[in-house]
Amino acid sequence: MGADYYTAEVQGPYERFELGSYTLDSGATLPEARLAYRTHGSLNAAKDNAVLVPHMYSGTSASMQGLIGEGRALDPSRYFIILPDQFGSGLSSSPSNTPAPFDRGHFPAVTIADDVRAQHRLVTEQFGITSLHAVVGWSMGGQQTYEWAVRHPEMVARAAVFAATAKTPVQNQLFIDVHSELLRSDPAFADGFYTDSDDVHLGLSRHAMTFSMMSTTYGFFRDEVWRRIGFAAVEEFTLGFMRGHFQPMDPNNLLRQAAKWRDADVSLQTGGDMRAALGRITARFYVFPFGGDLFFPPEDHEPDVAMIRGARLRVIDSPVGHFTMFGLLPEDVAAIDDALAEVLKS
Repeated sequence: MGADYYTAEVQGPYERFELGSYTLDSGATLPEARLAYRTHGSLNAAKDNAVLVPHMYSGTSASMQGLIGEGRALDPSRYFIILPDQFGSGLSSSPSNTPAPFDRGHFPAVTIADDVRAQHRLVTEQFGITSLHAVVGWSMGGQQTYEWAVRHPEMVARAAVFAATAKTPVQNQLFIDVHSELLRSDPAFADGFYTDSDDVHLGLSRHAMTFSMMSTTYGFFRDEVWRRIGFAAVEEFTLGFMRGHFQPMDPNNLLRQAAKWRDADVSLQTGGDMRAALGRITARFYVFPFGGDLFFPPEDHEPDVAMIRGARLRVIDSPVGHFTMFGLLPEDVAAIDDALAEVLKS
């Protein structure tokens, strides 16, 4: 599928916010940068019902639409829900859609802060919003949520982080190093200057296998939970579902996202002082780790919560681990919706 994966025909309709010449944390300037996004619901007259939902690694704004629905916590009849695409998603400015001289392997390094600064412009310039009812995110979306709450405390009334920490743990960074190296290990990767992402199928398959191993829990395989999802054999999950998820994607896009994930650290705003960074947060702050998560174990969230005034931590147990947010089991859908309702009604 290659580049076709990032088309409106596959991803569904979305909007673009033109950022113009956009200077990144690296010092590089992207000419004609853009931020893709989509919205659900209507902004009320007071402009105080907006909920921002950034997305995770390997996703797009379309990935978060499964959380939205009439009668659910993220109800578009009640909230104006903004789903922004991060840089490198393939819809916002990315290696796969940026012309020379920043195409493919030449695309500059980007950061979580770069994403959030662009999202802030979208929220304030495009919609005239000065206060967000909530910011909600999972995994890399949770890292963006931390960045929002620290960078713009006056704008974030509520925040919910699912399975993410304020700084990426070292063990997590090692995993990112491995799956990034496996992507690059395919000779067809050609240092990022391949012609067609489909040519890098070996690297994408190797990359997917690491997620098969780490994205759920030991119990998911030991207790054959994959059968409850509808797979007749474990290979249907590891080879079919996981490879099927990653195979259409662009490797350079994934690598730029992975580097952001690896380097995420809100204390960069305060010279490396995490207590000072998290001390800026004034939002009603909720943290929901997933039990058995091998990326962001529940215990890794506890130090962050201890440094945020009034923060609440509640573990959501599921054999699906980090991928609980995908809602592969009905009880996971209910648990996520209950958590979101708790936050949004607080």
